[in-house]
Amino acid sequence: MTLQVEAVSAQQASKQKSTSHPRIIGEGMLVPFILVAMLFPLWGFANDVTNPLVKAFKDIFLITNAQSSMVQFAFYLGYGIMAVPAAIFIRKYSYKSGILLGLALYAVGALLFIPASVQQEFNFFLAALCILTCGLALLETTANPYILSMGDPATATRRLNLAQAFNPIGSLTGMFVASTVILNKLQVEEFRAAERAVHPEYAEMLPSVVDGKLTAALSEFAQNQPVAHQAMQSADLITVRGPYIAIAVVVGILFLVFLFSKLPRTISHDKPLTLKELGATFGRLFTNGRYIEGVIAQAFYVGAQIMCWTFIIHYGMTAVGLTASEAQGYNIVAMSLFLISRFVCTFLLGFIRPGPLLMLLALGGITLSLGTIFLGGMLGLWCLIGISVCMSLMFPTIYGIALKDLGDDASLGSAGLVMAIVGGALMPPLQAAMIDAAPIIGDIPSVKTSFLLPLLCFVVISLFGYRAHHVYKV
Repeated sequence: MTLQVEAVSAQQASKQKSTSHPRIIGEGMLVPFILVAMLFPLWGFANDVTNPLVKAFKDIFLITNAQSSMVQFAFYLGYGIMAVPAAIFIRKYSYKSGILLGLALYAVGALLFIPASVQQEFNFFLAALCILTCGLALLETTANPYILSMGDPATATRRLNLAQAFNPIGSLTGMFVASTVILNKLQVEEFRAAERAVHPEYAEMLPSVVDGKLTAALSEFAQNQPVAHQAMQSADLITVRGPYIAIAVVVGILFLVFLFSKLPRTISHDKPLTLKELGATFGRLFTNGRYIEGVIAQAFYVGAQIMCWTFIIHYGMTAVGLTASEAQGYNIVAMSLFLISRFVCTFLLGFIRPGPLLMLLALGGITLSLGTIFLGGMLGLWCLIGISVCMSLMFPTIYGIALKDLGDDASLGSAGLVMAIVGGALMPPLQAAMIDAAPIIGDIPSVKTSFLLPLLCFVVISLFGYRAHHVYKV
């Protein structure tokens, strides 16, 4: 009898322990989790193989910083266009259907780089990028809430952070490919290097002045030798399209993998998605203060991330005097630190609540942004690199806080958070315009003062972290 009582007590203790410490990944969800986590590197790769195109297209097409920043506008515009339709599509059908359609659009957009390079038309590239990111919007709108649903709600934020930790692997791959396959192979970069070689006096000038002289020399070359310049332009655009063709093949293989895989349904289809139900869902979301603040914070976070990673090349070239490839190398360092920090922060979430940790990292971003603006040379560049450490936790944590306890509304709620990625379309052109304009703080180069915009973004994020902890108790 005593042994039976002890056995029952042990079972109860074990049950209480499992209840108080729920598993990060739910029972029977490990294989689906791994499959969906395989998608996360895809948008990391796309983001970071595309970021250097802002500078590359500026030199290839001889356009301004503001015009070349339209690459980011077109890229992130796809999120704004597709997020809500993606959520409705997923809610009506399934997460698997959303993944398949997202992969198809991704591959089509990447393959459109072939006719764009043949036509040598900048706007064609913008259209291809927009279609590609319509696919990314579907994938992100699907993958993030799907991961959140794969286990206990208490571990949802940690589960999403774990899946998002695979995103930087794609980003690092994209940066490496951009540096070694694109930037290192561009003939326009060879032209700039040759100009430096015949003008040793450039070594004594400010990097921003040298950059202007190299751009002027390239424009003069295009006017005086248009046939040679067009040949150089054609060769460089063929170089640019190569990685996109390769990723289209990879995405096609993943499409087949998901087509023949069985994925569990975690969305309830008890209530048909009528216009009335759709309106009721959006009504609940729009009156949820934590969710609305999360969408706003996410827009500012994505804007800060894209600005810091896009214009690190401009900063390195004009404030330090690096080549494009060398500056991209420091971008790879930033992403490596981002990846390490993501795993560290996922571990810390087991001990620190999401709100306070988010606020502390945003305050770190503010401090390092000030260093980027007011410190010179390599020290300022290292401050810019260090911002990536602070950003690593932000996207999935804001996402998890905003979608907490939304139930079936999470699939449509996810759309607002994915649509917030459009912040990456709106803010980089503003920063590019600041770079093109005259300095606004004394004689500090405009490429440095432009990082006031990311600083303001981190202020907004820190306020959300504060309110998440003190108001919403997250």
